[in-house]
Amino acid sequence: MRRSQRPINSSSLPLSYAKEDGFSLLEVLISVLVLAVGLLGLAGLQTTVIKYNHSAYLRSIAVYQAENIIDRMRANKAGVSAGNYNSASGIPSNPNCTVCTPSQLALRDLYQWNTSNAALLPLGQGTVQGNGSVFTITMRWDNDRTGATGTNCGGDPEVDLTCIQMGVEL
Repeated sequence: MRRSQRPINSSSLPLSYAKEDGFSLLEVLISVLVLAVGLLGLAGLQTTVIKYNHSAYLRSIAVYQAENIIDRMRANKAGVSAGNYNSASGIPSNPNCTVCTPSQLALRDLYQWNTSNAALLPLGQGTVQGNGSVFTITMRWDNDRTGATGTNCGGDPEVDLTCIQMGVEL
């Protein structure tokens, strides 16, 4: 055996090297622990981002639905003038008409609108309140899926549905 290929014996190492046995293993374990904590934090952040993204998606659907009923009201000026949209909430019965009067058209609009609200939003519902040509459209839904049923806007999300309101003058 050549002198440069001698096996290294830990007893032949200087004292400073002998004290460091296992130190690099401890460094690796600490690094893995720090990495695991960081990845858990990242997973929590991703969960929060998904929650807020879904909330924004539901809000955009609610705004679209509010604009939908406003467009329907603009198309039925006679129904608006007759006051058929002045106090609308819930899902009315479908008039099933082919050639509708303005009153029947308003009922059909409200039926289709609130049926869509219930289908597109969790516990989705819409109301129209108006007097003359000024209307307030209120959209409500269970944003956090807590089973809330309260109708106070800006209330407790555990009890009240999330809502937006739009005012329009036709």
